[in-house]
Amino acid sequence: MMMSTCTMCAAHRPGSRLEVPFVTSKEYARGVLNLYSATAQPYRNVTLGSALTANNASSTWLSPSGEFAFGFQKIIPGGYLLAIWFNKIPKRTIVWSANRDNLVQEGSKVQLFADGKFELSDRGQRIWAATLSRVGVAYGTLSFDEPTDTLLPTQTLNRGGQLVSSFSRTNYSRGRFLFALETDGNLVSYTRNFPMDNVIFAYWSTQTMGTGFQVLFNQSGYIFLIAENGSLLNFVASNAASTSQFYQRAILEYDGVLRHYVYPRSAYSEGGRAMAWSIIDFIPSNICMSIRQRAGGGACGFNSF
Repeated sequence: MMMSTCTMCAAHRPGSRLEVPFVTSKEYARGVLNLYSATAQPYRNVTLGSALTANNASSTWLSPSGEFAFGFQKIIPGGYLLAIWFNKIPKRTIVWSANRDNLVQEGSKVQLFADGKFELSDRGQRIWAATLSRVGVAYGTLSFDEPTDTLLPTQTLNRGGQLVSSFSRTNYSRGRFLFALETDGNLVSYTRNFPMDNVIFAYWSTQTMGTGFQVLFNQSGYIFLIAENGSLLNFVASNAASTSQFYQRAILEYDGVLRHYVYPRSAYSEGGRAMAWSIIDFIPSNICMSIRQRAGGGACGFNSF
């Protein structure tokens, strides 16, 4: 564990909610999203009462730069996920989703109501809802209460917050691992008693009971845990990359590893990286040794997760 004055934290103010990643590179600092309708015509402001429908020709709502999109992604034939994803890379990588344990059917709808609520309905039945923190006629700031499995630059994870892994590479429902900042300040990775919601045991921890306050993912690409007074307690990911050069995400993956990925914004980005997601850091350092159970079990045995 390390403790020092966190000069990198100056731009962050501890908050009580985790902002959903409807942000672009230029919006990282202010966390504001102007919603635009993506159609064959030029972008149009999304007005209250607008809706999106899940089908093969699903339209989306975009952030001003077009870097993020909100809408339905087809996961399996007839099954859709309401999600937010990176929109300017060939693989539309999902960074947040609603009602992730149950895909919705074709024809399902998400609507932005006049009272500032998003509602997702399947066959006319409401199955998920969220409230905008602020709504205007032409734009709104989305502020959902919790993430799924991913953090983006400028996002925070506060005490009581958590990431839950997906079940597999292609199944986005909640899986077998949990990354949580406990209410006592300890940052912990757990195995989860799937499909129940309780944890089994911890396989990684910062041992910061009584001091850990907030996990920050800053614009320089560092991910770290701070105390309430702003002191740096622990680096979660210490290999940084510029957000002006790379798209970035930190995701708790289906195998229990929290990985920090970068994707060049252009072929001329520094470092000469391929135009693909690449890992620059991860925890724990050896998942096979971190989760050791009886022979054939654990994270890497023949009966592995």
